[in-house]
Amino acid sequence: MWTLALRGGARVAVVAAEWCDAFGVVTRGRVQLELRDGEHGPVLGRDAGFWLRGTGVRALRNPGRRTARVRIVTPRGQDRHLPVNPPRTPVTE
Repeated sequence: MWTLALRGGARVAVVAAEWCDAFGVVTRGRVQLELRDGEHGPVLGRDAGFWLRGTGVRALRNPGRRTARVRIVTPRGQDRHLPVNPPRTPVTE
């Protein structure tokens, strides 16, 4: 389990191989799911949980100005598949 901090306006890519079976819970702020077809998905607030596997999410974005935090949980033994340094800064395309 680890915490992802997204500064205001930040975006982080979701790479399926690195986030396999990951479940996220917003613990602070708001997080918007960006879908694979380029559409903006729902904006999730505090205590909202979401799966990443099979959902078509390509990125997580903080639509607000304050830092948002997401707790990322994976099944036991799956942490080794996560990035060594989980993304914590905005990703540009």
